[in-house]
Formats: sequence, C-alpha cells, structure tokens
Amino acid sequence: MVESRPAGTSIVDALAGKRIFLTGVTGFLGQVVLERLLLDFPESTITVLVRSQTSATAVERVHYLTRKPAFDVLRQRLGGDDQLLALLDERVTVIDGDFTRGEPELPSGIDVAIHSAATVSFDPPIQEAFQTNLLGAQNLYRAVATNNTPHLVHVSTAYVAGVQKGVIPEGPLEHKVDYRQEAEMAMQAKAEVEAASRKPEMLEHFMAKAAKDHSRAGPSTVSQDAEERRKQWVDKRLIEYGRMRARTLGWPDVYTFTKALGERAVEDIAHERRLPLSIVRPSIIESALEHPFPGWIDGFKMADPIIRAYGLGQIPEFPGIPEGIVDLIPVDYVVNAILAVAATPPPAGEPAHYNVSSGDRNPLRFYELYEWVRAYFEAHPLPERGRGEHKVPEWKFPGNITVERMLRRAEQLTDVAEKIVTHLPKSQTMRDAVSRLDRDKARVDFVKRYSDLYGMYTETEVVYTDERVVALWNSLTPEDRARFPFDAGVIDWKHYLQDVHSPAVTQSLRELSRRDREKKPAVRIRPRDEPVLALFDMEGTIISSNVVESYVWTRFADLEADEWPAELVSVFGRIPTYLTIDRRDRGDFLRTFFRRYEGASVEGVQRLIDGHVAEFMLQKASPAGIRRIREHRAAGHRTVMITAAAEPFVRPFAPLFDVLIGAELEERDGRYTGFMSQPPLVGEARAAWLRRYAQQEGVDLRHSYAYADSYSDLPLLRAVGNPVAVSPDSSLYRFARRRRWPIETWAMSKGMPKVRFPRAAAR
Repeated sequence: MVESRPAGTSIVDALAGKRIFLTGVTGFLGQVVLERLLLDFPESTITVLVRSQTSATAVERVHYLTRKPAFDVLRQRLGGDDQLLALLDERVTVIDGDFTRGEPELPSGIDVAIHSAATVSFDPPIQEAFQTNLLGAQNLYRAVATNNTPHLVHVSTAYVAGVQKGVIPEGPLEHKVDYRQEAEMAMQAKAEVEAASRKPEMLEHFMAKAAKDHSRAGPSTVSQDAEERRKQWVDKRLIEYGRMRARTLGWPDVYTFTKALGERAVEDIAHERRLPLSIVRPSIIESALEHPFPGWIDGFKMADPIIRAYGLGQIPEFPGIPEGIVDLIPVDYVVNAILAVAATPPPAGEPAHYNVSSGDRNPLRFYELYEWVRAYFEAHPLPERGRGEHKVPEWKFPGNITVERMLRRAEQLTDVAEKIVTHLPKSQTMRDAVSRLDRDKARVDFVKRYSDLYGMYTETEVVYTDERVVALWNSLTPEDRARFPFDAGVIDWKHYLQDVHSPAVTQSLRELSRRDREKKPAVRIRPRDEPVLALFDMEGTIISSNVVESYVWTRFADLEADEWPAELVSVFGRIPTYLTIDRRDRGDFLRTFFRRYEGASVEGVQRLIDGHVAEFMLQKASPAGIRRIREHRAAGHRTVMITAAAEPFVRPFAPLFDVLIGAELEERDGRYTGFMSQPPLVGEARAAWLRRYAQQEGVDLRHSYAYADSYSDLPLLRAVGNPVAVSPDSSLYRFARRRRWPIETWAMSKGMPKVRFPRAAAR
C-alpha cells in the first residue's frame, strides 16, 4: 500500500520546495539521481556530501561531474557548460565529509535523505565492507537525524535476502545475526591478519618468492616485492575472511552480507528517532534504457566484464542454471523508482521495502541472456587486433562441477607451460609463447574469479516480488509514468541486450582496436632545450653477444686453431654453473666469470680487441640499434652506454657515445688479476649511478630514455620517463606489457662475420 502522497499529486509537486540530501553523487547511481533532480525538480534544493581528495576538493569533484555524459541532456537544455555550472552552484550545496570516518556535520532543514553511497565491490576486504556499508551508514543516519526528521531513503540491494530459493517478498529481512558483534569482529580481523603476515615464517616465505623472481634486479627490488606480496596476502586473506563469513551465515558475498546488516542498523535508527524509512532494493543495475540516453553507463557493472570477455572468446564455459533468472534492471528505472519513493514517505515506524527488479513479472533466463548476447557478437564480432575477428564460444551449460574440473585442468596446463617458456632463449618465438601463455592464464584466472564471485548469482533459483513497486507505479499520474518510467514488466530484453547494452559495454573495446590501427610509433625522440640522456645496454640490446662470447672471441684470437676445442670445453662445460649464478645474482656471475682473465696481459687483450675483435663486434651490432643511437645524437641527446662487459670491449663503440661505462678489471704489473676494480654496475647499481650522474649534470630523468633487454635492468628502465624494452627476456617482456612500455625487436646482423683471427699473444 502506498502512503503519504495524495492521489493525483505528481512526484515533482510532492518534492517541490523540499531540501534533498544525497550521498554517492560521484558514483554510477548517484550522479544520475543528482542529474534528474536538477533537470526535472526545479523547486527542490539539493545538498550533497562528497569526500575531498588529494587532487581535488569536494566542490571540484562535483564540478567535474558536469563534464560526464550523464549530464549531456541537462547541458544541452541549458545551453552549455557555463550555464550548467551556474545552475549547480545555485541549487547544490556541497559539504566536504567522509561518513565512513565519523558523523559528518550536516545542516538542519533536510526533508529527504537519499543514501546510495556504498562499497559496491562484491569482494572487498571484510573491514572495508563493514566500515562503509554498516558503520558508515550508521554514522550518516545519526548525523542526518541530529537536527532533522527527514524521510530516509536507503538504497540497498535485492540480494540482501541471501542464498535462498523460491519467492522473496518485499519486507524486513528474517535473520538473527548480531550486526554489532559482526562489525566488532570484522574490524579486529585487520589487525589479526596484519600481525600474522609479519610472523618470521611468513616474511621468509615472501622473501623467498620475491628473490626467486627478482634477485637479478637487486636487493631493494626483492625487498619491495616481498613487502608488496605481504600486503597482497593481507588483502587476499581479508577478502577470504569476508567471503567465508558471509557464506557461513547465508549470503553469497561480503557485499550483500554487510548491506543486509546495514538495513537492520538503519531500521533500528529510524525506529529510535521515529523517522519514516524506505528501503530500495535494486537487483543487478546495468546501463540505461532511455535516460540520459540509451546505453549510458559509467564504468563496468556486474554483467559487463563477463559479456566483454565472452565477446573476446575468453570464456569457453560458465557455471549457471540455464533456466535460472538473471535479474537485470536498467539504471534509469532504478533512479526513477528512487525519486518516486522519495516523494512517497511511509508513516514513521512502518518501514517500506521496495524490490526494484524484473524477475517476477518479466524474467530474463540465463540461457536467453546467453543466446541474445551470442547472436549480438555473431552479428557484430569484436575485432581481434590485427588478426581478424574474435569468435565466440558455444556454451553447453555443463554445470558448476564440470566447469571447476575444466578450470583445474587448464591451471595445470598453464603451470607446465610456465616452466617451459621462462627457460626459452630470447627470441620472437619466446615472446609469442609468453603472450599466448599470458592470455591463457588471464582467461583461466578470469573465469575462475568470476565463476567463484558470480556463480551463486547465475545458479540462483529465487524470484524477487515487486508488488509494492507495482503499487507505487500505479499511483503515479500518467504524466509521471511517461516522464519517470520504471515498470520492468514492459522491458524487451532482446532489444535491450542486443541494441542497447551490449553495444554500450563493448564500445571502448572497439575504440581501442581502432586506435591500435591508427597508433603512431611508440618511441618519439624529441629535441629539448634542457639536457636529455639516452642510455643503452650493450649485450643483448646493441649486440647479440654476452660476456662469455666476448671472452671466447678474445681467446680464439689468442690461440692456435688446434687449441680452440680445449678452450671451448673449458668455457662451455661451466655454462650450467654460470647460468645458475646469473639467475641468482648478476654481480656474482660477473665476479665468477671475470676470474678467467687472471694473468692475461692487459696490453695483449687491448691489442687483440682493437686490431681484430672490435671489427667482429661492430659487424654483429644491430642496424636498428645503431640508427636509434644516431637519432638521439641528432636530437641533441647525450648518449650513454652502460654495460656489464669488460671496459676494453666497450671501446669499439666510442664514436657513437658521449659516455661509456663498462666493468673495470683490476690490473697489476700489466696483467689482469681476475678481480674487478669496483663492484659491477648491474641491477639497482645502474639506477643509482644514473640518478647520481643526472643530479650532477642537471638532467631531468623524466625526459630521458633507456634501452635494455634484461629484467635485471628493470631498476634502470624505471628510473627514466621513456623506458624501452628491446628484444626482452620473458620477465621483462611481461613487465613491459603490463606497464604498456614500448617493446621493440632489433634484429642483429645475420651470419658469422668474416674476420680472420691471427695469433696475437695476450697471455
């Protein structure tokens, strides 16, 4: 039964002259509530609570909203941005506050309070969900009720009913969970998990994992990664706390769990303060059907990642009951229902509950959603970057157990593939294999995560009735029904999914593909007035050789041909040992290998390099690399070579570089001792040298460039504003792709250069 709005009174008239208080206006739902109030309720005044950020004040955040597409209709009606901002400043009062941290100071005279702000993630850490959805809601309503007796409109979710089967009516929830105790324990969980993560055995575990992946980059990188792993473990543990606590009490996730407890808390406050209370429970909110325009959406909601991933061919199967109801509702229908509820307060002490849903009178079956979305992608396939079009899979709905078995098998296969590709030599074949593996792993991880997160929603056998919403709809004037539609019974789901929603949620993917086709060269070399550095690694970047190969060149030039086999056996017989040391620590590898120079004549080695090996090295240099160095020099940039190779091997490239940095071998009485004069510049040491050099020379590294091929050079690459991964190893390739760094393949000179090595004593 609908109360407190005289028959024939429009929504606009019922709210005329009212002071309406809003939260969540920077979010998906709240911004459209604000837009509709400004557009259609000229006699209402609005107060909004917005939290300031480091980069923007509360007022600036509200002003920024006016640039969004949600305000296009209002902007066009008023005549432009300036007029829209003027209207905003005239009718909207912005209060800077954060209800999750305490009770904000709110003005008196509030007639209606619409609270839609919430943690909308389905799996936040448990304490975050409780802080916002329960404790924060309590703070807000207590503050609102301090100097006011407003109509409270609390936006919840239909899924607060929990894991049930059958028909769920509109009304108070039936549970005996003590929300005060649950909140207390949830807030304690953070400290408990933090303490557990700092136990020695856990820290040792994090360090071991970090060292395995990052030891070549240096100890600071290992430490930073270990701490990041600890934080990720804490978050994951707290997420699992929330998920399992919710499920043990009958809710699918911590979001619906805390929203259910939030309802009970606001009901208690409304009862204590004798305030009229309406609880609006939308089902799955998706893109607009009509207003502000068909398909309007801000961000991605529940169904959207799955639709997009399916269109990309990334979901071969998904758990769910084919005939189960997927209860979607367009966002504009939810907003219109909220406004109608706000204009229709119930008597104090008699809370009204509204299920704004579609499953009762206009059910959308899971198999229907699948068939219509599949038909959309078959008619309008997503472009596959440079490789035609994505083909969508055909689902057989094998059931949750079968899907889980498929995922376990896929995880095992990707684990085996991971061990293989990480040991492949650097090549385009390796990078292609890594890309395919990463796509496969991402596909498995996506399906696994969303199956676990949303599987309970697609397997539901529940129907949310909406008799009170229908009664509210029937109470509206004909004008209001035309202006503020929210009758879910008339939605044409095929039209909505194929002509409205799917085009909207895939638009950005199509735009990204178009931009990829039109993209400009990744690396732009620009002259600048201030000094700019262009740093290049040598081995693996400019030339394909390494310190082992450089040593072999020198030894071949120094030995008779019949002595070559024995030397090759001596060097390459120790390759497995060298590789093991190199994977652990690049510096240790260099110290170990350079011992082979012990006793060698300094003059002899230099004569061999200058007379014979230098020509060999230059012939092996990458033409693309040489061109890039010359481009930087032409732009006035200072070129720097920084390498782990011994300093004599760097000199052939002196004409191309302003600064040459190589490993300095210790000399004594004209011979090498086998030791280094100072620690090698590898990993983090290169970045430290670079920062010091830049400070001394007055160089802003944000405009500088660095080129390298190895993950050990990650600190160097991260130190500049223009990092470039050149023919990278698997670890650097993955990192560069995640960070969207330019990745280039510089082909090396093919074939064995024809250089004659006469015997020239270096011993």
